[in-house]
Parts: sequence; structure tokens; C-alpha cells
Amino acid sequence: MTKYIFLTGGVVSSVGKGVTAAALGRCLKNRGFRVAIQKLDPYINVDPGTMSPYQHGEVFVLDDGSETDLDLGHYERFIDASLSKVCNVTTGQIYSDVITQERRGDYLGGTIQVIPHITNEIKRRIQQVSRELQAEIVLVEVGGTVGDIESLPFLEALRQMRSEIGRENTVFIHVTWLPYIGATGELKTKPTQHSVRELRSIGISPDVIIARSDYSVEDDLRSKIALFCDVEMDAVIPLKTASAIYEVPLIFEENGLGRVVLRRLGLKEKHAPDWKEWRRLLKAIHSEKPEVRIGVVGKYIELKDAYMSVREAVNHASLTQGLSAKIIWYHSTDIEKGKGVEELETMDGIIVPGGFGSRGIEGKVTAAKIARENSIPYLGLCLGMQVQVIDFGRFVLGNDDVNSTEFDRNTKHPVIDLLPEQRGIGDLGGTMRLGLYPCKLDPDSIAGSVYEVDEVQERHRHRFEFNNTYREQFSKAGLRFSGQSPDGKLVEIVELADHPFMVGCQFHPEFLSRPQRPHPLFSGFIKAASLKAGIGS
Repeated sequence: MTKYIFLTGGVVSSVGKGVTAAALGRCLKNRGFRVAIQKLDPYINVDPGTMSPYQHGEVFVLDDGSETDLDLGHYERFIDASLSKVCNVTTGQIYSDVITQERRGDYLGGTIQVIPHITNEIKRRIQQVSRELQAEIVLVEVGGTVGDIESLPFLEALRQMRSEIGRENTVFIHVTWLPYIGATGELKTKPTQHSVRELRSIGISPDVIIARSDYSVEDDLRSKIALFCDVEMDAVIPLKTASAIYEVPLIFEENGLGRVVLRRLGLKEKHAPDWKEWRRLLKAIHSEKPEVRIGVVGKYIELKDAYMSVREAVNHASLTQGLSAKIIWYHSTDIEKGKGVEELETMDGIIVPGGFGSRGIEGKVTAAKIARENSIPYLGLCLGMQVQVIDFGRFVLGNDDVNSTEFDRNTKHPVIDLLPEQRGIGDLGGTMRLGLYPCKLDPDSIAGSVYEVDEVQERHRHRFEFNNTYREQFSKAGLRFSGQSPDGKLVEIVELADHPFMVGCQFHPEFLSRPQRPHPLFSGFIKAASLKAGIGS
């Protein structure tokens, strides 16, 4: 039978359940188990695809085109596996499906209630993960904090699952926060006790407590938590805030979390965990390294989670080359006003990430212009490719009317536009190109040299495309179309012929970067940035 680990959060939000789930998944995978991780999100949106990055951080896209919570990025990076749409469930999806079934008459005129209809649908979706991904152990993270009204149906479903499949097949892990009182110099356990009491009031008793804190959690506090929360002493796992999230699996390993969980599930590890590569990663993180300065020009930089995968991909590529990347964030609306332009011109590399809408676009076009004119390595991601094309049309071809119809529907030269078959579709999702698509590479290009293969599969999330009407004109002027769809109809990668590294891609390579397998485009970009900085070879 599949084993299930349910993770809940207490005291405060953003306590680190996602990283905890991902790190524990790594601990179990390193012992030979097939692992999958699922996120249960209590919001009523069907998915985060139409939510503002200010509300929810980045939207992480999977191979199958699912727009999911950013925690799935953590999951994939830590366990080095591709997940699917069954791994992100929202209240909106649950209610939408149940209502559709009711309208269809599937319930034969019965009264539809939270229990059992909603909870049954939640349980069905949880068990769907093991069937579709052939997982031996499924970790399920419940979004929000215990006590939130919107989380109650999910928690009730988990309570029912424990009764139905047996306690020997489930583990409940409660991730909680220990606040520090500066006046007395103490960590306090009372909020954790109250949080566990709230959880127990709905019929769930945690088997393991992860005690999060900015300070060391000593044994006397662990003992107190164990006593008052009715868990074993070795099942109170301290988790002091780490300087790098990739330290967390080893913190769990050193504190015996893997051993505690397997004992509770009645499992024996298939082989001893091998952490050599992971320790090598951490050694690289903490060692002294030459620094490259990377300017990221975005629209949502107030919330760094909006570009979490970009940040991680930059770090992955830098670490494997023995470098440290210092990311300097620039708001594109500031660049529009001339603020920060002089500093941006001194960067070793510039990244323009994706986004939607016209706000701050001219700042992104300016960033591409700065990179082009100053021979600064440039990596344009999705929208970053499109503004690179706009810059080229305006300032190389000399046409001020060049634009995207996303920003100016009446532009005389729509170099970026909807495909003809997309026009007239009212549903925002209906015009999106989402998920994994093939890209055929020109072997003699920069892209071809960094990938070292003829064809790749990359994850997309965009609505507008390069307008092929302008392909010949741009090509003659020096813009190279080094990546295309296999049928040649869609431009996937553009690069500047007479530039050390100015590459824009219509897809999101950051979604496929891994700590020990950085994405080739980011690796090539960082190598070019190190040469610009005078520290590469």
C-alpha cells in the first residue's frame, strides 16, 4: 500500500512547509523510495494562473501545462522529478468538479454536502497521485495555517484517510514556529501547544513536530514540546533558519527525521542514503568564490518570490562554475524613468524575466538596449525575448512604430502578435501556450553550442509570438532565429549575431533548472557574464 505523509502548518503562515516537504522528499528518495509531493491549496481560484504575482509569487508551470503553486518548484528541484497536474489541488478545482457532477445528475438528486462529497473528492485526488506517478510515498502539504476556515475540508479529508487506510500507512507532520522574546531571551512553545490543540480538536494528532526558529532549539525545549504535544522526544525535529534552503535535507538527516518517519510507517530503507553530491553542493554554496553581478529587470521585484525559479536557476549555474552570483534587482518602471540605468550599464550580465501587461515594458526594452549597446551578456525569458525583438526593431532597424499588440493593439509594426488562430478567443487561458513543447536548434548558434543537442523540450507560459511576417527583415539585419518549432512556424530562440551572448527564449528555462543540473542557457549566460567580469576563461 502507498504510504502518505501529511504536512500541516501552525502559528504563522510562510513557516516553510514547502521546503520541509521538499527536503523530506529528498531524504526519502535518497533511501531508495519513489516519492511524489502534492500541494493542497485552500483558495477558491481554480489555479494561480490568473493571480497577481504580488498575491501569490511566481506561477510554476509543469510539463503538462498545469499552472501551479511555487512550492511545486521546490518539490521538483529537491527530488529532481517532473510532477503533474494531480500534484496541485485547489478548493476551486474541488468545488468546480463536484458542482459539475451534480449538474450532470451523477448524485441522483442527492443533497450535496462538504461531508462526504467534498471530502471524498479531496481523498480521490490525493490517491490519484500514487496511481499516476507510481509513488511509494506521497507527501501532501496543506496550504495555510491550522485554524483557517478554508483549510477545514482538507484537514477533515486527511483525518478520514487515516481512519480508512490505517495509522500504519500515514504520518502527520506539523510544522510550527517558535517565537523569540527579545526582552527575556527566550523561545516560547506556547503558540505551538495551542496550534497542536487546534489540530487535535478536529481529530488529528501529529506524529512529528518540526520546530522552526531563528535560534537554536535546545533539548529542554524539545522535551517540553514532546510532553505537552504528546509526541516522542526524537519526533520533535529542530529546524533553525538556514542560510541556504539546500541545507534543510541535511539538517533533517542529522536530526533523524528520515529514520523517525520510516519507523512510523513500518518501512526499512532500501539502501543507506548517499549525500556525497548534496554535501558537495553545500560546500560550493559556502565556499569563497569570485563574484559576477547580475542585474534582473522585472515588474514585480517587491516580492522576490515572483522570480524564485529565476533566482534559483542563476544560483545553480553559478555554483557549478565555481562562482557566486550577486543579483541586483531593478524595477522596470524605475529604468523607464532613468533611475538605475547607469548602474545597470556596469552589470556583468542582464536578465529580463517574463510577465504580462504593459506596465514597465519600456524599462524592459531599455534593459535590452543597454545589453545590446554595451555588449553585456543578456538572457531574455519569454517577455524578455519579446522586448529584445522590440529593441532590435526600433533601434537597429530604425522603426519607432515597432511594438507588441499586447501593449499597443494599433501598432503599425506588430513584431510580436497573437497567432491568427488565437484571435477572437475570449477566455484568457484559451490563448495560452502552456507546458512542454519541442524546439529544434541551429547547431552553429550560441543556443546550439550550450545545449549540445539538436532538439530540446521546454516549458512555455505565454500568449504572444514572434510575427513571422518580419522574420526575413530581422534576419538580414543580424537577428538570428536559432531555435524554432520542428515545423518552423514558431520562433523559440533569438540571438544577436555580433554579440558575445544576447539570447532570448520564448519559453521558461528556469522551470527545468536543478541544483546539480543547471539549465544550459543559464550556464552559458553565467559563463559569458564571468568573461565580461574578467574572471572566466
